Amino acid sequence: QVQLVESGGGLVQAGGSLRLSCAASGRTLSNYKMGWFRQPPGKEREFVAAISRTGTITYYKDSVKGRFTISRDNAKNTVYLQMNSLKPEDTAVYYCGRDYSRGFQPSNQGYEYDDWGQGTRVTVSS
Repeated sequence: QVQLVESGGGLVQAGGSLRLSCAASGRTLSNYKMGWFRQPPGKEREFVAAISRTGTITYYKDSVKGRFTISRDNAKNTVYLQMNSLKPEDTAVYYCGRDYSRGFQPSNQGYEYDDWGQGTRVTVSS
């Protein structure tokens, strides 16, 4: 099992930026594909971005393409989500998770993730 701790959330105005971090302990993060999901108020958890073990393959929700960037530093056992040009609709609790699906391609399906962190709240004001 991997213990994941998200941080970096907060309150930001529309158009602003935040960088979320997901720090892992318990296992070496480089062994796993990883992803970010979010849960907007009153809605179900949804996929945001995912990254392969080496970072060479990334995958994004259409609405965040060009604004969000997922990256990883395996030496620091940390995955990041750089969020630029934030919009009010990006308001949510953001979670990172471990992707246990087979193959090199990261998954965008929540049921293929486990070891979720506790989440970090992002609020974008208009």
